[in-house]
Amino acid sequence: MLERLDGRFLVTFLAVWKEGTISGAAAKLGYVQSTVTAHIQLLEQSCGQKLFHRLPRGVKPTEAGEKLARYARQFAQLGQSLQEALNSLEQPRGAVWIRALESFYVTRLTGLFRPFLAQYPEVSLHLETGFQGDIVEQVLSHSIDFGIVPKNPMREELLFEPLIEEKMVLISSAELARTIAMQGWEQLQGVQVIGFGPRCLYQTDGYKILTEMGMPAEIRQAEFPSTELIRQLIKNGMGIAYVPEIALERELAEGTVVALPMTQPLRLTHGLLQHRDRVLNTPAKVFRQELLDYFNESTSRLKINRS
Repeated sequence: MLERLDGRFLVTFLAVWKEGTISGAAAKLGYVQSTVTAHIQLLEQSCGQKLFHRLPRGVKPTEAGEKLARYARQFAQLGQSLQEALNSLEQPRGAVWIRALESFYVTRLTGLFRPFLAQYPEVSLHLETGFQGDIVEQVLSHSIDFGIVPKNPMREELLFEPLIEEKMVLISSAELARTIAMQGWEQLQGVQVIGFGPRCLYQTDGYKILTEMGMPAEIRQAEFPSTELIRQLIKNGMGIAYVPEIALERELAEGTVVALPMTQPLRLTHGLLQHRDRVLNTPAKVFRQELLDYFNESTSRLKINRS
């Protein structure tokens, strides 16, 4: 089958798969629509499978198309790596695709990006936000180079490299904490479990812990899109959140928020996730090493400060 495949057809296939229309793929690739249609037809002949359902408004991948997409992405990524190797670039050049929790970017990675991009000006970092489940799926499908997740998914196909251990806390305003301590959960009104929603590991784990601590089932979960908004809502007494301690480190020190008592301290280990079969391009290799070094240095500084 391999000898019948043309790399251009796979690139065209990926454009159609992503854009969802022949016209959109043609515009992206700089082709006329008939060329895109011809590429897809020739690819279907080579594969012996129909790859797209033709719909009134666009196309939808068939089951065969979905399977081909995974290998086509690997093909495109290998082609990029080959180009870099042949060019023998002295300076890493190209894109790195990363996906992580929004709160992890805000609290842990801002100190890395500026010096990294200053040292490697021809590397572009494509940062996307997500949650544990969809980050794992993106890595499995070779849609991104790396994911950063709060728990090891324990999948054979994936390599998980620990970065940092996070102390997790249940946070509320000082006033709300006093109310809970004096009157119990039953007297609370208008209180919510605040977080990024049911897809977020923090919120689902936090709700479970609070339920075990006696929180009534009728207290609802509320979903918000950013770490800063969650921080402000907690400070204003709107609810309780289960978050890494670092997310509200300043507010905890100032006493504007407090950590609710838990039966035992809880920790999560964030780690770098990549597919074992993924061939990393030069920028991705450089980013991985810089990221591991950055967290090794951060951990060493933390140990020195504690001693």
